[in-house]
Amino acid sequence: MKIAYSGIEGAFANIAAGKIFPGEELLSFPSFEQAYRAVEKGRCDVVVLPIENSYTGEVAQVTDLMYEGSLFIHGIYPLRISQNLLGVPGSSLETIKKVISHSQALAQCADFITDHGFEPVQAGNTAVAAKQVSDLADPAVAAIASKETAKLYGLILLAPDINVRMNNTTRFAVLTRGQPDMDSAREKDSNIILAFAVRHEAGMLAEAIGVIGRHGFNMNSIRSRPMKELMWQYYFYVEIDGRYGKEALEQMLGELSDYCETLKVLGIANKQELI
Repeated sequence: MKIAYSGIEGAFANIAAGKIFPGEELLSFPSFEQAYRAVEKGRCDVVVLPIENSYTGEVAQVTDLMYEGSLFIHGIYPLRISQNLLGVPGSSLETIKKVISHSQALAQCADFITDHGFEPVQAGNTAVAAKQVSDLADPAVAAIASKETAKLYGLILLAPDINVRMNNTTRFAVLTRGQPDMDSAREKDSNIILAFAVRHEAGMLAEAIGVIGRHGFNMNSIRSRPMKELMWQYYFYVEIDGRYGKEALEQMLGELSDYCETLKVLGIANKQELI
């Protein structure tokens, strides 16, 4: 199998993909969209993308890709994220003036950055940041990344576990071209992921949410995203507990569609332990 991910070796998506698909071929892409499109176009079999962090929230670009694209979620895997300050040999906490990392990593370590008076600089992802620091060879510049990247790019560990929350965890979704198996909705630990845009009429969102509850499904999360083609209108990403089976799910979706302009089952995935 060919597994697409965004970033380079040592990125958290690379680590997650290796844990989920040990021994398979991992292919790096510069962006979430390029990794996603590689599976849509058949160049890869699966893409592993981050969808949410326990501290900084959703990865909005990935949510939009799932809503607009043609792939489906077949698994969601949480990975504990340990952010670390990495520098070139000879650097120290006292020499560092600037830190480079992905925007999510910078947010996850905001307190540490502020406390030390560092200047934050965004990079495409954490592993790219580590490589940039290695290439710069400047003792005043550090990266925030995984410990694995320190070994890959010849950096030293200046400060471990600098994220604000020690339970910092990112959920990674596995997406493929194949549609989800509706029969798997009968599993008590299944997670059903939906995206829908309600009709632009008074009370439609409340009615849609009511449908989910009336059919006995527990809604774990709901968040809104702007629709790119319609100003000031939104679609909703929703995760609900399964356990009631295919027939109950289809009945709920049938009634829900009465209130929606668009309705898409993004995937059905069993809940996983930490990888």
